[in-house]
Amino acid sequence: MARISGVDIPNEKKVKISLTYIYGIGRTSASQILKDAKIDPELRVKDLNDEQITSIRKAISGNYNIEGTARTGKIMDIKRLMDIGCYRGIRHRRGLPVRGQNTKNNSRTRKGKKKLAVKKNRKI
Repeated sequence: MARISGVDIPNEKKVKISLTYIYGIGRTSASQILKDAKIDPELRVKDLNDEQITSIRKAISGNYNIEGTARTGKIMDIKRLMDIGCYRGIRHRRGLPVRGQNTKNNSRTRKGKKKLAVKKNRKI
């Protein structure tokens, strides 16, 4: 397996697809990286030589926020929304859907397991 920016990318897949295993790189970014590095996107990772892997690393290093920096940036953006108290920030804080989805019947993944109401004067 080739190791690029701390991530082992799969050998058997095409380079364009295997670059998407790096957090912060999607298909469009992967295509642009390979274009900058002058590498055929249809090549398999196992067929790359060390020189080509180095050129991919150079293309990624200065131009893209990946892995740790991308994750912390995303977390900081959500934290900023919560701090300023906007609608989206409040929804994040409460653990509810942020983008306008209905919550009466759905959104169990966001809200968690059902909280059952406990009756006060219940005889056992």
